[in-house]
Amino acid sequence: MSDVFQEVEEELRRDRAAQLWKRYGNYLIGAALAIIIGTAGFVAWRDYRDRQAAEQGERFFAVAAEAAAGDVQKAIESADQLARNSASGYSVLSRMIEAALKDRAGDRDESIAMYRSVAADSSAPKELQDAARLLAALHSLEKIEPAELERQLAPLQADRSAWRYSAIELSALMAARTGEAAKARDLYKKIADDPGAPAGLRARAAEMIAVLGS
Repeated sequence: MSDVFQEVEEELRRDRAAQLWKRYGNYLIGAALAIIIGTAGFVAWRDYRDRQAAEQGERFFAVAAEAAAGDVQKAIESADQLARNSASGYSVLSRMIEAALKDRAGDRDESIAMYRSVAADSSAPKELQDAARLLAALHSLEKIEPAELERQLAPLQADRSAWRYSAIELSALMAARTGEAAKARDLYKKIADDPGAPAGLRARAAEMIAVLGS
């Protein structure tokens, strides 16, 4: 009889983990634009003395405003035009925001392809390559094999990576989604116990640990 109760408990845990996967998976996908716009500060800092780059920066944030206003198709067209006509890091950022908008418009495969093209672009700043690599993995979670996800995220989980905690969280989400509860708990614990991790991420990790149980 105890085996029956254990099976029911495990099933409930899987259901709760799946619900949180959906909740937080959607949250992470919704954060893609925020990641891209946030990295624009890096490019602006490097290019602030360049008048042309300043003008392109204004155009980039105009595209971001169009996206925030919900005019997705117009924002896609503006981002594509800026990507083709910019010589600075804003070209890369425009490709990334176009990728995020294509996903919002329902073209996930094209979105992933665009992120991967930025990640593989040796002319792009490393910070932006890594951001694109993270976003490509994020949008691939529901179709990628766990081993391939781990391979893609491994460089981002290094101690000095700006995206370390987000990459670990994606690995944990995949483990929870595929039923590897022990692995997921270990990864979430690594986040929850690290004082250097963002507070919101630590809180999510603690909640997932409670759901997954001991």
